[in-house]
Amino acid sequence: MQPKSTIMELPVYQPGKPIEEVKRELGLEEVIKLASNENPYGCSERARQAVRAELELMNLYPDGASQELVQALAERYEVNRDQIIIGAGSDEIIAMLTKAYLVPGDETIMATPSFPQYGHNALIEGAVCIEVPLVDGVHDLDAMAAAITDKTKIIWVCNPNNPSGTIVTRDQLEAFLSKVPDKVLVVLDEAYCEYIEDEEYPDGLDYIRSLRHVIVLRTFSKAYGLAALRIGYGIGDPDVIRAINQVRGPFNTTRMAQAAARAALEDQAFVAECRQKNREELAYLTEQFDRMGLTYYPAYGNFIMVDCQRDAKQLFELLLHKGIIVRGGHALGFPTSIRVTVGTSEQNKKFILALEEVLSS
Repeated sequence: MQPKSTIMELPVYQPGKPIEEVKRELGLEEVIKLASNENPYGCSERARQAVRAELELMNLYPDGASQELVQALAERYEVNRDQIIIGAGSDEIIAMLTKAYLVPGDETIMATPSFPQYGHNALIEGAVCIEVPLVDGVHDLDAMAAAITDKTKIIWVCNPNNPSGTIVTRDQLEAFLSKVPDKVLVVLDEAYCEYIEDEEYPDGLDYIRSLRHVIVLRTFSKAYGLAALRIGYGIGDPDVIRAINQVRGPFNTTRMAQAAARAALEDQAFVAECRQKNREELAYLTEQFDRMGLTYYPAYGNFIMVDCQRDAKQLFELLLHKGIIVRGGHALGFPTSIRVTVGTSEQNKKFILALEEVLSS
């Protein structure tokens, strides 16, 4: 038996190390995870209550079309129901997009370093990945536009970009979109948009109303704090959504995830509180980095990429032994940097103390 040749050399996605694994391996009692850009404040109490209510119905299949959640999103964003697709995290929608649109020999354009699942899923389908290097941590949209050929099917724009944390501004995005042919699908991945308050940050939903070849991806994993439940969504042209639905599994999201997402969507006060705390703690981290003489990319989400001028793998291991899990830049294309999730005040202070200790050793 032979698997698809396109998958044989693909690396397996490596998430941040689990807290339990680090405790067990290193014999630590306290471990702080600042590696996966999770919400350190948990989720809305309404979402918890919604999950508890669904536990009585675990014997029943979920609504495959997630109709109630689709309706809630349609009302919130003032779009039609047929413009929305629900997935097991936005990750699944990325995979469905590649299945729906890419065939062997097609080209797809993305920044590098950026979220690796764009290229991973495209390669599974036999597509050719055109990677355009970041400039100062930001998408080089001019170069990405210049890379478009007759074979280009999808362009991915991660905004803010993961892992660098930088954004593409409204003017930059609009200039770019004006250069992209209608036959090329532009995917705006806005997983961290709820954290952003900068007036220059573009709301991707402003463009789906006039451009049929734009789709916006968002998730409940980050600001809403529902990472464990795996639920996200895409909003775009009905024809695009219809194509994605053709490759969607029949019950791709759970009853608990759908219910929690609906409840979380109603609790915008929780999101606003998390956004405020994130802003305050991000300011604390940047102040500390400035004091320590460390450089970093401007951060807009709930994480920051800081250059420590040390071997990233070694730094990752040293912090790990102090009970602090971060993402080493060696695995992300930044060999002397670490990506740090913005934690609570207590977590951030312990991280800074540990960082100072390992940098001075």
